[in-house]
Amino acid sequence: MSKPDFQIQKGSVLVLKKGHPCGENLWEITSFGVICKIKCLGCGRIVIIDRTDLKKRIKKVVINDEDNS
Repeated sequence: MSKPDFQIQKGSVLVLKKGHPCGENLWEITSFGVICKIKCLGCGRIVIIDRTDLKKRIKKVVINDEDNS
């Protein structure tokens, strides 16, 4: 069984498997590399997580911010 390969980048909005204690389950990627920063869209809290853990926790990608400039 292969895991889906989500195309995520800076600015993408994600739904994770577990929600934030504030009640929101939408997260925006503010920094993406080996270490990622994601911001809760409910309360604004920024959480630092490594990329492998983030990819395991993604349920779906809501908005994929394609910036072609």
